[in-house]
Amino acid sequence: MTLVEIEAGLNADREAFDLRDIVESAATFLEDASALEIIRWAAATFGDRLCLTSSMSDALLIDLVSRVKPGCDVLFIDTGYHFAETIGTRDAVRQVYDVSVIDVRPSRTVAEQERDLGPRLFGRNPDLCCYLRKVEPLNRALEPYLAWISGIRRDEAPTRANVKVVEWDAKRQMVKVNPIARWTQEDVDNYIADNGVLVNPLHYDNYPSIGCAPCTRQVLEGEDPRSGRWAGLGKIECGLHV
Repeated sequence: MTLVEIEAGLNADREAFDLRDIVESAATFLEDASALEIIRWAAATFGDRLCLTSSMSDALLIDLVSRVKPGCDVLFIDTGYHFAETIGTRDAVRQVYDVSVIDVRPSRTVAEQERDLGPRLFGRNPDLCCYLRKVEPLNRALEPYLAWISGIRRDEAPTRANVKVVEWDAKRQMVKVNPIARWTQEDVDNYIADNGVLVNPLHYDNYPSIGCAPCTRQVLEGEDPRSGRWAGLGKIECGLHV
């Protein structure tokens, strides 16, 4: 199904037209496709109603998408709590890759949030902090699109073990595309090395998974790569992907 057909269906009868029909077939025939083939399908199907999100941990997905869809919108959630290195990586991406980086910000600044809800909400109620500074802003930013591309992988966490390369994002009522869902960390490392992909320098300082500065620590040898996220809080997801 092409973008023209999708748009025609949406305009004719939004309630009757169900994007989930696309997801069911695409998830099956693209399961064994390469990341570039999955992105080509998404670009051909959704056109400018397609975007990707990036935490600026690295530019692997940005590199892939820019090869298929130059100028694609890249949504970066600027939580107000990022490491300087993450902001620097975002700025470098703007200079190096043919994409349009869009800063997505929460409705309240950090100072306004602390005024209204008290200091260090990230320590007292990390789920609420993540919702206010990540989930809600992304939900707003995704409204103009029909589909979004994410870089999540099955090997990253138990909560991601069953993600499909194309799936239905029920919370946002849109299509979610995960081109590197089947990749391993070795696949990631090899692609970055072979293609000279920009990487957040924190990766070279024992930060394999990078989030907001107050909630991310270095990972010790032998620890799970995501153990540095929300350490000691019993939390492994910010809520964007669950």
